[in-house]
Formats: sequence, structure tokens, C-alpha cells
Amino acid sequence: MTEVSVAKDTAPAADGLVVLKNVNKHFGALHVLQDIDLTIARGEVVVVIGPSGSGKSTLCRTINRLETIDSGDISIDGRPLPQEGKELARLRADVGMVFQSFNLFAHKTVLENVMLGQVKVRKADKKAAEEKARALLDRVGVGTQADKYPAQLSGGQQQRVAIARALAMDPKVMLFDEPTSALDPEMINEVLDVMQQLARDGMTMVVVTHEMGFARSAANRVVFMADGRIVEEAAPEQFFSNPRSDRAKDFLSKILHH
Repeated sequence: MTEVSVAKDTAPAADGLVVLKNVNKHFGALHVLQDIDLTIARGEVVVVIGPSGSGKSTLCRTINRLETIDSGDISIDGRPLPQEGKELARLRADVGMVFQSFNLFAHKTVLENVMLGQVKVRKADKKAAEEKARALLDRVGVGTQADKYPAQLSGGQQQRVAIARALAMDPKVMLFDEPTSALDPEMINEVLDVMQQLARDGMTMVVVTHEMGFARSAANRVVFMADGRIVEEAAPEQFFSNPRSDRAKDFLSKILHH
């Protein structure tokens, strides 16, 4: 049985918004990304799953150059990833990122956190930035918390503020690196609900997660990684009901039957 089985028909490459070609990355002797080829279409939701240490988060972080790559090419909307400086800052404004930890500025209010990037990077007028920030906070369900500081919010609320902050930049693509893994169980769904809505609204999303329910319901495509490689890609229904690789079957048998 072949270990690499790729269902390419789920992502029309013609409208590839994010394209990784033959990407390799080492941490010392560890080859964490091995010959990664991945095209994410405009409006597509790609969920990346796999065992710990498989390279999922590293893959996510290379897309906005939080991790550099050793070889290969990454382009976003037809343009190669810039190396540094203003071009890189502009790219990062186009690529929203939501992490495990919320990375909010503790000394600024929720509203100020969501306004900051609009004013500093996008050079938005303060009044317009405030209106947009309030609308986005309403959209993610924390509009009433606008004048509080992050420490006064629950983890789920802070993560929703982090999502609003990323959305405020009008990103072309949103990257989520295990956005619910630091949350208490009762807060996970409130964050996933916001992400589900973004998916329905047509946001291009790359989501590294252990939440298989989200993968089943929101993904257009599941990418399964193991040992630094993409082992399998398929639509969720196909992947969860009939995985092709032994590695994916083994992984699913461990997580779906406990």
C-alpha cells in the first residue's frame, strides 16, 4: 500500500492563494518539514492534523515566515514570501495568525488591541478603526467587553478577541495554530463556533487542530501529517470514513475510540 495518497481534486490549483513547493525545514539534525507540496485555494478551509511532532505547527508558521525554510518556495497570492523588512510586515498584515496563547497586549483594552494594527500598519483613521473594531468584537461575540483589559476576560473571550484583531487587518488568509489547545473544555466551542462562521463566510483558513469535530464539519480538505511529511490529503468524509494510509488509520484508531 502506498503511504502517500493525495486527493488533489478537492483544491483547484488554478486559484492557489497559498502555494508551498518542495519546502524543507530542519531544526538541527531534525528534518521537521520534508518536501512539502501544498496548494490552498481561495476560500478553502484546510485542517492540518497528525500526531505530536509531525510538523503541523511548523508548517503553519512558515506561511507567514515566523519560521524560515531551508529550501523550497512559498508564495501568497502569486507573490513569493519576502525575506524581511517592510515587505514582510505587509505580508504579515495579509496573513492573520491566531496562536495557542492569545498574545494580546495586557496594558491595552480589548478595543485598543483590535484597533492597533489597523492604525499602525494599515494607517487607518482612528474613528474608522474604532468602528470596525467594535463591529468585529460584536461579530465574535465579545462586543460588551470592549473596554476591559485582557486579564479581565476568560481564555475563550481572549481568543475571540485575538481572532477579531487578526480579522481587523482584512487578511487574505487566516492561520490558526492549535487555537483551542490552551482553553478549558467549556470554552473550546465558543471559539470553534466563531471559526465555523468564518469558514461559512468564505475566509481562506489553514487550521492546525486536534478538534476532529471541527475538521469534519468545517474543512474542505484534511491534510494528515506524520514525521514531517504530508501523508494523505482528502475531503473530511473520505478521510474519516476511509483513510488510505496505514499511518492515518493508526492515528484515527487511537483518537476516535477513546
